[in-house]
Amino acid sequence: MDRDLSLTELTPDLLPAVVDLCRAALDLPGDAVEAERIVARLRETGPVPGAAGPRRTTGWVAVSGSSVIGVVLGSTGYRDPAVGHVDLIAVDPAHRRRGVGRALLARIESALAGLGAGEVLLAGNPPIYAWPGIDVRYTPAICAALATGYEQHATAWNMTADLTPGSLALAPTGPAEARLASVGVTVRRAGPEDVAALTAFARGHFDAGWSAEITHSVGRPGAGCHLAERDGEILGFAAYGSSRPSWFGPMGTAPAARGLGVGGVLLRRCLQDQHASGLTSAEIGWVGPVPFYSANAGARIERVFFLYRKQL
Repeated sequence: MDRDLSLTELTPDLLPAVVDLCRAALDLPGDAVEAERIVARLRETGPVPGAAGPRRTTGWVAVSGSSVIGVVLGSTGYRDPAVGHVDLIAVDPAHRRRGVGRALLARIESALAGLGAGEVLLAGNPPIYAWPGIDVRYTPAICAALATGYEQHATAWNMTADLTPGSLALAPTGPAEARLASVGVTVRRAGPEDVAALTAFARGHFDAGWSAEITHSVGRPGAGCHLAERDGEILGFAAYGSSRPSWFGPMGTAPAARGLGVGGVLLRRCLQDQHASGLTSAEIGWVGPVPFYSANAGARIERVFFLYRKQL
């Protein structure tokens, strides 16, 4: 380890240096470009709709001389505040294999324990997260996790949808929307006035954490949401941009409406929005139904993540 290395709590004046560090360390497509947004998002605090308690965060940087060479960000669990999450860890490529990552992990564990955590996950803390876990291509981070006693407990993946003209993801939805209209189903863009009904629908049928992601998607720049309804009853929704503009999700269709083609229409309407904003691809985060996204948008699995846990 560098002899002049010191760990200090992350303060607002250090954020520009942290963003520059992340641009250099998060070198996979999309991550470096969106480093500033990722850091700002992970630093959000306060109430989260449907959470067990307020979101609390902690962050630490590694400094060598006058340079920030590493950063780690953590937060208390959305569902269970006794579970801490390591949301991001990054080390300057020139300072890797010197114990910096291990020192940062030890420091964030101590900080999360001070917030009441008895377990720490190297995994996303939805609804506010950057990745489901550690991308398998960030090998140094995986090595640091294993060296500090973390055990892999799950695997997750993201899919990529091609948004170039002629792709399946941009196939017209007009004919399908006409078929839905013939059975009384209307598909439209959601507005702020729909948020209360959408979050109630998400809590009733899916994950309560989606409430915050919907709230963060409706009416915000680079984000949006579409819904399907019949006789004033919501049948499904699809959202994008909650985590970052290039990401799609969450989405869900009521069991009673499955088989009507609602999901495919909502998905492609969102992807068309993302294409119109200038994107040539969209990342579908933390995917469950792989065949659905493959069939309706030609999406392919492109990012795989390992999720780790450790008892303190």
